[in-house]
Amino acid sequence: MPLRPGAPESRTSWRAFLRSQAKGLAACDFFHVDTIFLKRLYVLFVMEVHTRRVHILGATCHPTGAWTAQQARNLLLDLGEPAVSFRFLTRDRDAKFTAVFDEIFAAAGITVLKTPPRTPRANCYAERWIRTVRAECTDRMLIYGVRHLRAVLNEYLDHYNGHRPHQARGQRPPDQGEQVALPMEGRIERRRILGGAINEPSRMTAQEKPSSDRTREF
Repeated sequence: MPLRPGAPESRTSWRAFLRSQAKGLAACDFFHVDTIFLKRLYVLFVMEVHTRRVHILGATCHPTGAWTAQQARNLLLDLGEPAVSFRFLTRDRDAKFTAVFDEIFAAAGITVLKTPPRTPRANCYAERWIRTVRAECTDRMLIYGVRHLRAVLNEYLDHYNGHRPHQARGQRPPDQGEQVALPMEGRIERRRILGGAINEPSRMTAQEKPSSDRTREF
């Protein structure tokens, strides 16, 4: 049976939509970390899907709707003009994401997309980063409290955004542009991150001197 004029040949899948809108898409979510004193802390983050750059918005033991909305305001203020490049923000249906949270982004021209109930794969980019930060950072550290968790995550983010390679970006870290020329000569030094939980290799040029946090050549 022929299609009616103007009728779509097929519906766009959620996966295809995410991929096609990657340059203007951000994803947000919470994850939790338990301290050595058996206190649960909640961390709110946003990922820029196209570059995989992650922003930690805050950490707290009492994530209310008002607190979450304030972190959204802080993010838009910190990003400034780059925030207008986002068209969509994906989030789940957690009650901490209130109508005020959505309105803050809507005022900046960003459409908030709520994923279907009980479908974490619909927010796959955020869920994958939660798995990464737990495996590489929080599951390997003893966290004492909110201030300690923030310090640990800030150090990890410096590594993740500035140095950690990503297969989806041609083994480039989020903060590295496509046209950056990497040095091909010089010693490769190992920098210890988070007390040695992560070893970060980098190539030193002839003008650089080894610092105290760098160890032997690979």
